[in-house]
Amino acid sequence: MTVHFSYVRPASLQDAMGQLTGDNARIHAGGTDLLGCLRDEVFPVDKLVSISRLDKLRGIKKTTDGGLSIGALTTIAEVAVHPLIREKYTALAQGAAAVGSPQIRNQGTLGGNLCQKPRCWYYRGEFHCLRKGGDFCYAAEGENQYHCILGGDYCYIVHPSDTAPALQAFGATLRIAGPRGGRDVSVADFFVPPSRDVTRETVLEQEEIVTEILLPPAPAGLRSAYRKVRARQAWDFALAGVALALEQEGGRVQKSRVVLSGAAPIPWRAVEVEKIINDSTLGAEVIREAAAAAMAKAVPLSKNGYKIPLFQGMLEEELEKMRGA
Repeated sequence: MTVHFSYVRPASLQDAMGQLTGDNARIHAGGTDLLGCLRDEVFPVDKLVSISRLDKLRGIKKTTDGGLSIGALTTIAEVAVHPLIREKYTALAQGAAAVGSPQIRNQGTLGGNLCQKPRCWYYRGEFHCLRKGGDFCYAAEGENQYHCILGGDYCYIVHPSDTAPALQAFGATLRIAGPRGGRDVSVADFFVPPSRDVTRETVLEQEEIVTEILLPPAPAGLRSAYRKVRARQAWDFALAGVALALEQEGGRVQKSRVVLSGAAPIPWRAVEVEKIINDSTLGAEVIREAAAAAMAKAVPLSKNGYKIPLFQGMLEEELEKMRGA
């Protein structure tokens, strides 16, 4: 079915925000997710507001405090190959490189990757599910082999982004512009779990736009990695994934952030893992205990119990790599 809508390309951020009035106006950045949603009629659209002319939202640069600023319109491909990101924020470069295909990485933007809609086939299909304002989550008792095993209150989607877990592991902040002024929101607080509001994925209000992603300075001794397990080596979303950011000194973990992908409706911080590996040398017993702790609260659905040993094995392998690094 053909979708009819108006299309505008504002020349300023202020104009773009003004064009977003009305519930059925949507931002168009790279469009790799949006156009699929329009084709599948996931949500109604009266107007698309292209922000492609806002060149100030592109590029990667150092900040005065020694961190990094990434414009929201910077492509995933640019993030994946940027030398400073590869050196200082390795998990983010690896996460960006794991997104989709080369075509998608060259078209899709970092801001769009954070704001994409769920990939649940019920949400994307002809089902008036809970997230679309219905009264039932079809995945709860349906085809749920790719759905969540943690945090699945009411709705059992998994968050689809490969860059969000890495950004959260680094303690990144999103700069958001709105008609009543700007605000900064940590990546950890940007995503909305279904227990808070089952119809929303992020805290963005209708007329707000993510403009910039801010990474804090990389501390000395920081090592990071992103691992994604998927059915195929291209295109697929994560069956299980993890972003690790460990500050180490003398072989001992001083501080850590561990964030899972493919596990929950939001990037899932595995604080149980962090508690075990902090102040450790990542011995074999510690690694086994940490991997088990990551899944201690997992509640698999009827067809995705395989994810528990998958996450455990993946975490053991990645922590072992960190020990040997």
